[in-house]
Amino acid sequence: MPFRSVIPHRGWTRRRFLQGALLSGVLMPLWDAIAQNGEITRAYPDELLSIEAYTKGRLKPGDQIDASNVESVKDLLEPIKYAQIATLGRRLTLAPTTIDIMRLSPWEYLEATVRHRGQAMFDARGNVVTREGKPWIGGHPFPGSANALELMAGLTLSWGRHDASLYAIKEVDIDPAGEPAFDYQCAWAEMSPIGRVSIEPKPYWPGHEDKLRFQTVFFVAPDGVRGTSYLNVWAYDQHQFPDLYGYLPAFKRIRQFPTDQRFEPLVPGSTLYLSDAWAAGDPLYTWGNYRVVGRGPMLAAVSGGWNASHPNWEHGTHGGPKGKTFWDTTVELVPEAIIVEAEPTGFPRAPVSKKRVWFDARTQLPIAMVSYDRRGQPYRSFDGAYALYQDGDRAFMDGKHPYWSWAHVHAFDIQTGRMTRLEQVRSVSGGHRTSVNDAGIYDRYLTNAALMRLGAA
Repeated sequence: MPFRSVIPHRGWTRRRFLQGALLSGVLMPLWDAIAQNGEITRAYPDELLSIEAYTKGRLKPGDQIDASNVESVKDLLEPIKYAQIATLGRRLTLAPTTIDIMRLSPWEYLEATVRHRGQAMFDARGNVVTREGKPWIGGHPFPGSANALELMAGLTLSWGRHDASLYAIKEVDIDPAGEPAFDYQCAWAEMSPIGRVSIEPKPYWPGHEDKLRFQTVFFVAPDGVRGTSYLNVWAYDQHQFPDLYGYLPAFKRIRQFPTDQRFEPLVPGSTLYLSDAWAAGDPLYTWGNYRVVGRGPMLAAVSGGWNASHPNWEHGTHGGPKGKTFWDTTVELVPEAIIVEAEPTGFPRAPVSKKRVWFDARTQLPIAMVSYDRRGQPYRSFDGAYALYQDGDRAFMDGKHPYWSWAHVHAFDIQTGRMTRLEQVRSVSGGHRTSVNDAGIYDRYLTNAALMRLGAA
């Protein structure tokens, strides 16, 4: 099902949208508008800033999209999300479009994006460097770009947009009958030794400039997988696969795994693969033939995903055969999404023929991903929700500013009907708590010695 961009009739035709004099933004270059006052209103017409204006009053903030009205916004949804609403009982709640860009990414990351604008380039091997040929110094290297390779390169450089993060996660794997088949608690740690904007030393951790990131996922419940952990060490050179180490409690030792097996679940029942992480879980040049295949407005969960009313930030569910398949999700009209398609050129036995990643043009964040099987049919989707962790007088802080991050994720196999639901929570078993920009995350979670400690705990 191809994506089709439909712009409201009042002069904003699809042809004008695609052929207008713009890099990103319709009325003026988007990042020129953002640099002026942090808002997007000067870059887009009212029809792209209001779901009520876009639908000519048929829908407004507070309304729900369900099977009864989804046809009216079909062109604003990626194909698998549309199918979930039309056939599986999924619902989406509408919110107003966020116009303050500082609510859509970490504060320091956005400041660095503006500060370092125009300083990025690709070196002879295709890696992002500064004009002096050094590793990247922080923020998005190509703000406002509509170039497929630049969008994917910026995403691969920094997944969570923090220097260091520990996400406490609850995962539930739902079978086709709508019942939980597996229930896991885990944590995901990541840290950047380059492009640092918050943790000293900045922008590089001396001695590690040849690396892009350290990343660990470890499981703390149930007992059958407790202690299972994996560590990825990414080279800065995006032609190289990461080094992948794992600790399996049954063997009580660290072993190195083949690093190109990235289309397999880490634990039984999961539909989430390493390749899926942030829609860019593999080195940039293990995929290829990057191209833009569509552009237009979209509905996406870019704010409002934090459930401050639950002490552990846990979310409600609905839909599917038993009302447990989908997270309760709030979406808004994203004025401009850019769809990038790529093929897995570095994986001869990949079960997918291509993936499509929808980027929010304002932030260059991924707002959806759909992969296609070797026959070209829709296969799996990666559908996340973001949030500024602030709700009235309640907030979870990242230094001087409220924390920004992902809140929950659907990883769905449309061919089998299996769903993996993940949510970022305050804490999981073993005392592991969500934290951000803590330099101690490295010693606690991101070394082989840390894997041994976690396995023995």
